[in-house]
Amino acid sequence: MKLITWNVNGIRAVERKGELQKLVEAEQPDFLLLQEIKGTREQFSKFLTEHADYEQYYHSAEKKGYAGSGLWVRKSVSAKFKGAEFHTDVPHMPNADEGRVAWLSFRLGRQTWDLMSIYFPNGGKSEQAWREKLEFYDCIHAHMNLLRDAGHRVVVGGDMNVAHNEIDIARPKENDGKIGFHPDERAWMDRVVGDGWRDVWRALHPDAVEVYSYWDMVTRARDRNVGWRIDYFLTCEKTFKRIVDADYLDAQMGSDHCPLRMNLDV
Repeated sequence: MKLITWNVNGIRAVERKGELQKLVEAEQPDFLLLQEIKGTREQFSKFLTEHADYEQYYHSAEKKGYAGSGLWVRKSVSAKFKGAEFHTDVPHMPNADEGRVAWLSFRLGRQTWDLMSIYFPNGGKSEQAWREKLEFYDCIHAHMNLLRDAGHRVVVGGDMNVAHNEIDIARPKENDGKIGFHPDERAWMDRVVGDGWRDVWRALHPDAVEVYSYWDMVTRARDRNVGWRIDYFLTCEKTFKRIVDADYLDAQMGSDHCPLRMNLDV
């Protein structure tokens, strides 16, 4: 089972460039997790809403052209599901009007799965936004634990807006203490990993360097690979044992982020 997560930074823009079509055709993922879709279903083309091969779920922000998340599921895969439910809310979550969670729950055989596409807040707009970002982190962590402790297989993918360690950012000294590499954000990642969750790509590539998923477009940082690794798959331990591989698709254009692919043997 192939899963891909990608912050598209505007799904209509990446479709107009033809880059979303390239990814879907080349990779043919079973699940495609999308963040920062910046639009509503009513604004989207038939490719984005009536695809022949995919069921397409979206959670749009109330503010136009902002945030939002989505989740595509290959129809041949969803035909094997039982009791599939699409959710857009996590209890007590701040920023609930920003469309940050697209979550599919389903049964495959006797096992219940929860697949969550999440666009975590940046938190840099104001002191309140910063506090809400930390609250959002803790809320998601608690919900992940709740699902795992209920015996579910849990996969969380998305733009988590934090580089965990110095190895995950091109210029750690210059960015130490700044949004995205702040001690409080990094401490959240410490707690999540310490709680038994796996940062899939890093767990499979513990010593890999100069691998990033986001580059600033204004400074053309991608040309120089001055980036941040802020897009992740997190899984529970039972799910991690079934992972075959994971790779950042850094040749994929269309956004200031690149996709992350994960193959899972179910």
